[in-house]
Amino acid sequence: MVLQPSERHYRDWSDRRLGPWCSPTGSPAPLSCETGCGEGSWILVCRLLVPTQVSLLSMEEDIDTRKINNSFLRDHSYATEADIISTVEFNHTGELLATGDKGGRVVIFQREQESKNQVHRRGEYNVYSTFQSHEPEFDYLKSLEIEEKINKIRWLPQQNAAYFLLSTNDKTVKLWKVSERDKRPEGYNLKDEEGRLRDPATITTLRVPVLRPMDLMVEATPRRVFANAHTYHINSISVNSDYETYMSADDLRINLWNFEITNQSFNIVDIKPANMEELTEVITAAEFHPHHCNTFVYSSSKGTIRLCDMRASALCDRHTKFFEEPEDPSNRSFFSEIISSISDVKFSHSGRYIMTRDYLTVKVWDLNMENRPIETYQVHDYLRSKLCSLYENDCIFDKFECVWNGSDSVIMTGSYNNFFRMFDRNTKRDVTLEASRENSKPRAILKPRKVCVGGKRRKDEISVDSLDFSKKILHTAWHPSENIIAVAATNNLYIFQDKVN
Repeated sequence: MVLQPSERHYRDWSDRRLGPWCSPTGSPAPLSCETGCGEGSWILVCRLLVPTQVSLLSMEEDIDTRKINNSFLRDHSYATEADIISTVEFNHTGELLATGDKGGRVVIFQREQESKNQVHRRGEYNVYSTFQSHEPEFDYLKSLEIEEKINKIRWLPQQNAAYFLLSTNDKTVKLWKVSERDKRPEGYNLKDEEGRLRDPATITTLRVPVLRPMDLMVEATPRRVFANAHTYHINSISVNSDYETYMSADDLRINLWNFEITNQSFNIVDIKPANMEELTEVITAAEFHPHHCNTFVYSSSKGTIRLCDMRASALCDRHTKFFEEPEDPSNRSFFSEIISSISDVKFSHSGRYIMTRDYLTVKVWDLNMENRPIETYQVHDYLRSKLCSLYENDCIFDKFECVWNGSDSVIMTGSYNNFFRMFDRNTKRDVTLEASRENSKPRAILKPRKVCVGGKRRKDEISVDSLDFSKKILHTAWHPSENIIAVAATNNLYIFQDKVN
């Protein structure tokens, strides 16, 4: 039996996977024509590796975790399936950068502080903390294995000395607290020096506990676990601008959570039909508006975007605005439905625009114009002739993400062969750059790459037939206020900064 694209598409979701926001902390100057997408405008700051294992340190261990993890990361260059990075996210200040991998681990990097002797190290990031966020589970009622893979990480704004972040796998969202400890209490009355409880009858004097200095230790502790609310795989989480609630979206439903309530959530979108055979689309991504706590947007596998307002109804099955670009009948093909599926949706920092990524393009939509996007950028249009082979090796189902820079003037997204693309919205210039080990020397200048489609190939060009589709940039992140980007390639995290920084 030959499956039609739509049938295989939905079978793929049901069998395997039915299917960031950052508040602005500043407004950097837009990238100019000369530095934004020009040749040699980005340099490699550092290349970091995700660890192949995580040593879980107890709270009493007197160990500097940063030194141990830093040496461990830089000494290991091999990778397993569990080491593949699955999400990347800067915090609101850009001082911390978190990555999640398929092994359920979270690695947090901290930016080097600027010093007079090493000014050039200002953009470097070193390991701050590593911890195991999720473990593999098994649902015995459904005979379903739940992977430990981290699908998304979202930071909460910092309110005190500690940091908080949300991480999620397919079923469970966890709230983590990351804090530092450089003192430990000594002189307990009810415990001896080894921590064992003493017999109260033997206590004849009272001591005042004191705090003694110790080597700095970073602790990650789970504060909340939000579970048992999703039947299907979670693909998105987004923190609301009120910082009291967040939403989690799976393939058919979106739930609203309060950070203080773990045993109850509110279903705000439900597109599951009464008869699953009538299912025609699934939810692929969702995000809250950066400033209006009542507004959110979600995208679908049919290439549509729905804007919802929670003031209109508690259950937002009826959208407020519907964004869809009419399909050109002349471009209709066997794969049209698959490549039109939206893999990522992002509000601009200003909240005026929406950016979406489908398989071949990135589109920018104005909230006030629903019938078509105001900008469309071709990411790798040279692959249009290779959709058949991409369909056979399942690459056509890859879910690429997209990000804005801090001023919403430049957008970035990934491609194959470890290429990633930047588009300057002001000048309409674009550039293709490569994150590779060959260019992994610190301070190395990135040279633009070009893909040749047939005909004679120049010396600095690469043929479309030579592209490696096993190397792909799915996850990227942009510093909220500076021209620093993080690009995940397999188990490697590349951090680049603008040459003018």
